[in-house]
Amino acid sequence: MDMYGFYTGQIFDAHKWMGAHFFTDENGNEKVSFRTFAPAADGINLILNDRIIPMNRIYDSNFYEVILDDVKEGDKYEYCIYSRGNNGINHCDPYGFGMELRPAHRSVVRRLGNYTFTDEKWMKKRTDTADKPVNIYELHLGSWIKKSDEETGWYRYDEIADKLVTYLKESGYNYVEFLPLSEHPMDMSWGYQNTGFFAPTSRYGSMDDLKKLIDTLHNNNIGAILDYVPVHFAVDEYALANYDGTALYEYPNNDVGVSEWGSYNFMHSRGEVRSFLQSNANYWLEEYHFDGLRMDAISRIIYWQGDERRGVNNNAVEFIRFMNRELKSRNPGCILIAEDSTNYNGVTKSPDNGGLGFDYKWDMGWMNDTLNYFSNPPENRYGMYHKLTFSMHYYYNEKYLLPLSHDEVVHGKKTIIDKMYGEYEDKFLQVRALFMYMMFHPGKKLNFMGNEIAQFREWDEKREQDWSLREYETHDSFYKYMCVLNNLYLENDAFWQKDYDNPGFEWLDCHSEDKCVYTFKRSSNNKTVIGIFNFSNNVITDYYINLDSLNSGVKPLLSSRYNGSPDTFDESIKESVEYRIENNSMICNIQPYTAVLFN
Repeated sequence: MDMYGFYTGQIFDAHKWMGAHFFTDENGNEKVSFRTFAPAADGINLILNDRIIPMNRIYDSNFYEVILDDVKEGDKYEYCIYSRGNNGINHCDPYGFGMELRPAHRSVVRRLGNYTFTDEKWMKKRTDTADKPVNIYELHLGSWIKKSDEETGWYRYDEIADKLVTYLKESGYNYVEFLPLSEHPMDMSWGYQNTGFFAPTSRYGSMDDLKKLIDTLHNNNIGAILDYVPVHFAVDEYALANYDGTALYEYPNNDVGVSEWGSYNFMHSRGEVRSFLQSNANYWLEEYHFDGLRMDAISRIIYWQGDERRGVNNNAVEFIRFMNRELKSRNPGCILIAEDSTNYNGVTKSPDNGGLGFDYKWDMGWMNDTLNYFSNPPENRYGMYHKLTFSMHYYYNEKYLLPLSHDEVVHGKKTIIDKMYGEYEDKFLQVRALFMYMMFHPGKKLNFMGNEIAQFREWDEKREQDWSLREYETHDSFYKYMCVLNNLYLENDAFWQKDYDNPGFEWLDCHSEDKCVYTFKRSSNNKTVIGIFNFSNNVITDYYINLDSLNSGVKPLLSSRYNGSPDTFDESIKESVEYRIENNSMICNIQPYTAVLFN
């Protein structure tokens, strides 16, 4: 390992030296080296299964090492770290590649390089997708589907692979984003408070099982994104907290060292911490072939404690800028996504131009404004009309991704369909129109599991999705509609080819405040599609649209009232809109809570 680079926060491969590694010595004998960084420790013992083995100080005495020749894959180990006169505290390995299932917490010896990927074709062709369709299915692996004959019901990574591929292809998603998969002690944290940053959670199997899942996705032309947490970590004393008896990974001052979630914040100004996080991010991309990272809570990187009034955390900004640039260089075609609710400028600009280097930023403003609009009674929407036009005022400042994520369907917020104003039938009409508006609006897409079947129950990590809802015609036809809408998005380049190019979007009507109707068009190099959206509870009559360069050949492409059955397409159009073409203009009568696309 480059020691100078480690101390100065320059390296991305610390995991290849730190932790537990099999190697062959000069005599051809296989051995395992255990190494950890603990500069303030008075001494460290390796506890391997039931053995206690003293470790030796090496290099500059800030590292400890022991080399053994009787270690096998699957052995359990931890470090007993003595410091400041304590009797020794047992810690899992910060760089450990496996961990026991909670509540146990020892590290597990794993051999890198066991699995051979077969996804060369996918890896060579992948890009950052700016001019490609990106429709992401956000997934919590433990509660998507469950086995009925086991206590936890969890599928292994490799067991769920074929089921997931079949569902994603049918449903029209070309990417899946997994909530954090690194080891964590509490199921209810969903993986956002980590203890084993390099260890795929043992809830769903081993590292090779996870690699098999990613390989299967790639061989079916589906990308895989990992939710990654570079801001904070769990406070459990067996993990990173006070690792060598001091605040080695966290801030020593609780005012900035403890997050709003009660976890410890990483001290991004420290080179060793940067090298740890950079190596970790690179590890998931390089070792597992993940196609991208969605980085959580970037506002807490940008501003101290995420509070703009406290000012920019320049050291953390410098860290994320450097890491993103290097990750893109080392992993061609990878996608970096920021979950950031601030107005900080340049999140998706190149680091060479002063930006943070993300490919996409979640459009939290679009999400909040849109859901707030649809939760209000129709009579309020006239005064709220420009909540839905505002997103295009700032849209070209960044490369945005439109999220309807897990955060919007928990903790009493209601699910997406339940947020819609009104009774049962009106909720379905509105959520259908909402999703057509979302898929037609510029920006890549993300939708959380359960939204596609119009689930009314809030997400609970202990239960699988309410798949029985599809036994009811209303929910089943909604799912089929979503499949058609998603696949239309994937297949029609007017929806995405010019997502971040001004000619790709044009308002045709954004001033019908008295009607709550919006009309805009999306264009690619060869196609143009027009969307008309009536979000009022009234029939809009004699609504006029100037078709401009389009001609009288314009025809309906999809209605939000379509139930997914091919033989009901014409009927769904008649239920949605009456229209005629006169002198290169369209005159329409549009039903309430209805969206229609024309090409």
